[in-house]
Amino acid sequence: MIEIRTATFLKSAAHPADLPPPTLPEYAFIGRSNVGKSSLMNLLLGRRNLVKTSKTPGKTVTINFFDINGAFRFVDLPGYGFAKRSKSEQEAWRRTIESYLTRRENLRLILLLIDGRHGPQPNDGQMIEFLDHHRLPWLPVFTKIDKLSTTEKQRLRRGNPDAPCVSATTGEGKEETWAHIERYWG
Repeated sequence: MIEIRTATFLKSAAHPADLPPPTLPEYAFIGRSNVGKSSLMNLLLGRRNLVKTSKTPGKTVTINFFDINGAFRFVDLPGYGFAKRSKSEQEAWRRTIESYLTRRENLRLILLLIDGRHGPQPNDGQMIEFLDHHRLPWLPVFTKIDKLSTTEKQRLRRGNPDAPCVSATTGEGKEETWAHIERYWG
């Protein structure tokens, strides 16, 4: 597992023109609103509040970039599936996210977070189709497994043997997630 010496917020981007120059490898985190993207990033980085978390879904409305060791970036993408925003705002997010995902030449891996309690939802399926259609490198990551019984965890792992199962609360799955990220290094 990589040693995190420095982890800092770099910038937020609301539009493709606002993105930072593509000078470092990037690892993007995407998933439904309130799936635990920010919590997982904080866990992986060993920081408590670098990536802002909220109990209220739909708080992340920009693409947020974090510089790690001056060597790579974590990218927090807005959550999807949150309906309490206007259709025009949802459409603007969709266009910005799609542009980032399909045009960012330094994007190494997309971590698609799925709530382990519920499994893939219809909009997760749509995201998977989008990622596969564009031949983008992605990895399913099942979150919130601390809320599952032992039997449910075993069933989830058996059904998804190549996907990390993580808990930002207990730290379970942190090393496994890093191992997958490191496969896309460089």
